[in-house]
Parts: sequence; C-alpha cells; structure tokens
Amino acid sequence: MLCLYTVFCMELRMTTTFPSISISTDRLVLRPFDMADVPAYIEMMNDELVTAWTESPHPYTQVDAERWVRRIAPAERTQGNGIVFAVTEFLTQRLVGSVRLLNTDWRTLATEVRYITAPWARGEGYATESVLALAEWLFRDQRFERIELRTPADNTASQQVAQKLGCISEGVLRNARIARTRTENGTDGGWTDIRTDLIVWGLLPEDLEGVAEQLADAGGYGSYDDWN
Repeated sequence: MLCLYTVFCMELRMTTTFPSISISTDRLVLRPFDMADVPAYIEMMNDELVTAWTESPHPYTQVDAERWVRRIAPAERTQGNGIVFAVTEFLTQRLVGSVRLLNTDWRTLATEVRYITAPWARGEGYATESVLALAEWLFRDQRFERIELRTPADNTASQQVAQKLGCISEGVLRNARIARTRTENGTDGGWTDIRTDLIVWGLLPEDLEGVAEQLADAGGYGSYDDWN
C-alpha cells in the first residue's frame, strides 16, 4: 500500500509542473531567463509604459532583476504556479519581452497568460507571436483546456493582442487592478496608484483553430504597439 501511494504521489507531482523547455518560432525563441538577460531586463522593466501597467517594483533595480532571474521566475515552474519565458529574437538573441503563465489550475487545466514587450521591440507583433506559440504548445502538448487574459480597460494595445489571437471577451472585472500614472505636479518623475477595470478574455483550443493561417493571410502579426 505504501509503495502504491508513493508512486501515486510521484505521478501527481509530475503532472502539476510544466517541463523546463524552450519554444521557437520563425522569429523568436522563448526560453528560461538567465543572468545575461539582467541588463536588458532592467531597462525593459523601467520603461514608462511597463511601469504604468504592471505591478513590478519601480524603479526596477539590479537586485530586483537578479532576484527575478535566480529565484522568482524559476519558482513559478517548480512550485507548479506556471512558467516564465524570456522572449528573444532568433537571429540577434536580443531580449524583446517576456511571457508567462500563472495562476495555473491543474484540475481544470486552465491558466492565465501575461506578456510584456520591450520598448525597442514594439510594433513587430512579438507579443502576439510569442503568446500564440505558447498557446499552441499548451493546448497541443500539455492538453490544457483554457487560457485566460486580463487586460486593463485603457490598455488598448494589449487588447489588440487578445483579439488577434482569437480570444473571446467574457466580461469586465470592475475596479479590479491597480495601475500607475505620473503625478501631475511631479517633476521628479513620481508615480501614483489608480484603479482600473480588467477585461477578461478566454481562449479555448477550438478558438485557436486557423488563427496562424489568418495572421499569415493578413500579412503577419501586426504592427501595433503591443507593449504589455
């Protein structure tokens, strides 16, 4: 009985953690963060639009970046909460963003996705391309049944990414997120918290059928500023 219980527990753990992998597209590589990414990651996370729409510390320091690369990002996977990828250009290896799964429910096979695009990489459709690749892997190889996106009501670029992917708008969570805005009289570059609604988007395996072909027929992943 003890042996059978031990085997069951081992199998349960194996099915509640994503594998450590890299995912490639024609232009991008999604891979785990490493210490070489730290300088570019600090620059990306201190961008004004990233500061406005994320919950990251500001200013984002060397200590914050090293903690993210060494501890926080790897723990997302090993603890079963999700998985974090650095998004890099295939040809140059330059960091152009990040994409992550979080709040993963292993019983319902559902998870949430968030993405950030670096200011030097906006307008190339990298967020759409990376999330599409991640969704295809998640539905095909991991047999997941649902991906959820939550976009701030005023973040139209992020909403365009959801629409390009074929996500269905499912409702609004009112006053559900704290964003940041510049202080009116702050010459010191100060920020203040503001409340914002969240638009909830759902993506199921069947919603993704034909999306890649539609994007190709439309000329690619788009040229809007997919900054978060």
